[in-house]
Amino acid sequence: MKELVLQPRLRLLADMVPEGARLADVGTDHGYLPVFLLQKGRIAGAIASDIVPGPLQHARQTATEYEVEGIDFRLCPGLYAIGAEEADTIVIAGMGGETIIHILENAPWTKDGSHELLLQPMTKAADLRRWLSVNGYTFTSERLVRDKGYLYPVLCVRGGSCPPLTEKQLLCGVKLSDDPLYGDYLTLHAEKLHKTAAGLRQSRKEDAVHRAAALEALAEELEKERGSL
Repeated sequence: MKELVLQPRLRLLADMVPEGARLADVGTDHGYLPVFLLQKGRIAGAIASDIVPGPLQHARQTATEYEVEGIDFRLCPGLYAIGAEEADTIVIAGMGGETIIHILENAPWTKDGSHELLLQPMTKAADLRRWLSVNGYTFTSERLVRDKGYLYPVLCVRGGSCPPLTEKQLLCGVKLSDDPLYGDYLTLHAEKLHKTAAGLRQSRKEDAVHRAAALEALAEELEKERGSL
């Protein structure tokens, strides 16, 4: 049997899926994640969903190519055609934070406490953390991965109460301080904050200048923490 090799972003997600999970892979694209996990005997079964027929067909072809059975392919937006009782681990990866929020808004059962969610936003991670923290989810872990020159976070959450998050936690994670890439993540966000602050200062409006000062102070806090690692 030919062995599937995952790129770093998907390999991290695979490593975070619990042994024996019943997986729902939302936006499965080529189906690499469920195929890999079933090939390794790591999961009990998988639902692979996508909103577009083309990617779902690619996923079927991947399963055939790697001689993997046990995947239920479903054409649907988000979790629309997946029942709460059908999966205990849900992966929503490779899309923007706003899209992930929209999917979860339409599947409130995901915060019942019996489902583990692995969320990998390509953009708007801070917006996603903010939304999760005020909409019935709690963070159990976070990880970082570098893939094709970019740093990506993976958020592991369950239903539960979350204390209010600071601006720093929204940007740089709730449970990332022990990750080996955390220092690079701090540097990345500090640079973005300085750039945004510089743009605000050019407007010379009083509220913009105040906001710029706040962003620069946060950037300096991140840089100080980076220096202490």
